[in-house]
Amino acid sequence: MPKLKTKSGAKKRFKITGTGKVVYAQKGKRHGMIKRTNKQIRNLRGTSVLFKTDGDNVKKYFLPNG
Repeated sequence: MPKLKTKSGAKKRFKITGTGKVVYAQKGKRHGMIKRTNKQIRNLRGTSVLFKTDGDNVKKYFLPNG
């Protein structure tokens, strides 16, 4: 069996916490801030935790060694 490689796109987008949850950055803050309200920009700060089933899929298929 060859070694499993981590998908390089996924390792840039997701991190696994100490308890095994998958954390990701919120979408919608790359560009176009001028048309978003200050409330939207404020609420998009920081990171969020993926739902458990989505997180399990990310860990299984994209971050097998993570």
